[in-house]
Amino acid sequence: MDGDLIAALARLREAFVRYPGRAVLDGCPHCRGPASVDDHDLFSLAISLGNTVGGRDDLKHLLPLLLERMVTSGELDPAIVLGKLPRERWRGWPEAEQDAIDGYLDAVWRPLLATYPSQVGSFLDPATFLDAVVAAGENVTRFLDVWDLVLNSAADRHLADTVNGPVFVDRRSATLAAWLRRETVRDRLYRAFERDHDMSWADDLARAYDLVRS
Repeated sequence: MDGDLIAALARLREAFVRYPGRAVLDGCPHCRGPASVDDHDLFSLAISLGNTVGGRDDLKHLLPLLLERMVTSGELDPAIVLGKLPRERWRGWPEAEQDAIDGYLDAVWRPLLATYPSQVGSFLDPATFLDAVVAAGENVTRFLDVWDLVLNSAADRHLADTVNGPVFVDRRSATLAAWLRRETVRDRLYRAFERDHDMSWADDLARAYDLVRS
C-alpha cells in the first residue's frame, strides 16, 4: 500500500478514536430491532448504517474501518459509504475529522491514477472515485486539477477509459464532462497516442481523442 495512504488511514483512526464502538446498534423501531455488528457483513452494514441502524457516533466509530476496507478489498461501494457523510453534515464536524477525510481522499486519488488498472480496492477507476466524491457532497474540481498534473501512461489510459465510457457520453457529471472536453485533454490524448502508438491500448487512446475532438 502507498505510504501516503497508510499515513492517511492512521490519521483517520486517530481522528475518530474517541467514538466508542458498540457490539449491538439500535435499530429503527418501526422496521427492525437492534442489530449485532458481528452478525453483519460490512456491505450490508454500510447500507443500513445511519439509516435503519445506529447513529452518527456509530458511523464515526466505524468510518475508519469502512474507509480502510475500501482500499484493501472490493467488498464495499464507495458511493454508498461516502454518501453517508452529507446526511450527517460532515462539513460541520470537528476540523481534525474533516481534515482526516480530505487527506484520505487525496491519498486514494494519486495511487489510483498511478496504476492501470487501478489497484486501490473498491475504487475501480477514476469514475468510481469521482462518483463517490460527488456522493460525499464534494466538488470534483480539485481532483481533476491533480489529474492534469499526473502525466504518465497509467493516468492517460484512465483518461481514455473515462472518455470512452458512459460518464462522458451520458453527461452525468457536468463538471467532469466539461473538463474532458477541454483542448488540454485533446492534446494530452494525442501525445499519449504518439507515445504509445505501438502498444495494445493505442486504439483506446485514438478512440478517446476522436470522441473529445468531435
